[in-house]
Amino acid sequence: MNNSLRFISISHQTASVTLREKYHIPEVEKSDLVNHICGTFPDISGLLLLVTCNRTEIYFESQSTHATTIRDFLIGQKGGKDSAETKPLFNFSNETEDTVRHLLKVTSGLSSSVLGDAEIVHQIKKSYQFSIANQLQGSLLERAMQTVFKSHKRISNETHFRDGTTSVAYKSLKVLSNIFDEPSLKSKKILFIGAGDIVNQLFKYNSKFKFNNIYVSNRTEEKARTLSKLHHSQVFSWDKVLANDFQDFDVIISASSNCPQLIKQVPIRKEKILLIDLAIPCNIDKTLGKAEHIMFYDLDTISVDLEETREKRFAAIGEVTNILTEEHEVYKEWLQDAPLRAFLAEYKIIVNQKVVEYFDENNKKPNTETIKTITDRVIRKLRKKTLRPISSKEMELAIEEQSSIIV
Repeated sequence: MNNSLRFISISHQTASVTLREKYHIPEVEKSDLVNHICGTFPDISGLLLLVTCNRTEIYFESQSTHATTIRDFLIGQKGGKDSAETKPLFNFSNETEDTVRHLLKVTSGLSSSVLGDAEIVHQIKKSYQFSIANQLQGSLLERAMQTVFKSHKRISNETHFRDGTTSVAYKSLKVLSNIFDEPSLKSKKILFIGAGDIVNQLFKYNSKFKFNNIYVSNRTEEKARTLSKLHHSQVFSWDKVLANDFQDFDVIISASSNCPQLIKQVPIRKEKILLIDLAIPCNIDKTLGKAEHIMFYDLDTISVDLEETREKRFAAIGEVTNILTEEHEVYKEWLQDAPLRAFLAEYKIIVNQKVVEYFDENNKKPNTETIKTITDRVIRKLRKKTLRPISSKEMELAIEEQSSIIV
């Protein structure tokens, strides 16, 4: 039985954050989970585990283990209920072509919550490096990843799909990095207020900016503690936020839901304070922006350049889809040629042996490279024929012909 590349996926497209966070795999648990899967299902020869804030996906190469089996296994491992309500949260496929099509769509950014988000490419690279380190790339998966990287390069070079950013979180951090000079950035004390999608994105994109003096506050302190533990930051008291007691913060980015006019004052000081309000309704009193020591941005000012980027990305969807279709077709052709490649690999051993015998019979001693070259040329002649061994006579004639050319 031949291997198939299969997948399971739970994402923002199929489940709310509350439901999908149950199946989030922390970094420290990934090795154990992968080892457990491969130990339980020994026919799995390749596996890639992709975990982001919006999705948990397992791509795997197997002979007989089905996607639904891995789905049920994951549900059991994460303590979920194996029920009619839980199973529909997962998309899956047992067909190699469908799996590659899904993988290409995910890694292109077409399936991202932020259209065209390039972060997914870095995440898939990291996941694939983990697979390689554990010798779990598999032939079907390896070829699929080559297709992914080629598609990514074409999308970047041939379309406007990767231009700019459409994330207010990313743009906010970019504003911060542009305002303060490089030497002082590392020491800036930064406060994130909230624990929803925007604050999660702030932490996600900070992996690029690497600000390391970050505090987080939320009205539900447990959520703030979870975020601080996950992203190696510190918790700031919600009571102090309510009291507008912001001590010596240089930057406050607020994105707390249903907290209008949460911030009405900040300390007066020599150094400038950057306030960014990403909430609706607004968290920060706009009149604070009139003070000389305060730099103020809200969603409107942060989003000035984002709409143009969104429009460019939407306009490029057709081009991106065409590229993915073309690269998927190349993968399909490679997949369809698999029987021929297997046949030729096996037959190459026979041809190589015949080449050695030919030279022995003619008292010639060519080097290894010459034998390899002649073998490869004979095999290329075979490629033009049907999937059958050429006769001994045909092989002898082919070897003699190629030997006369090279030796």
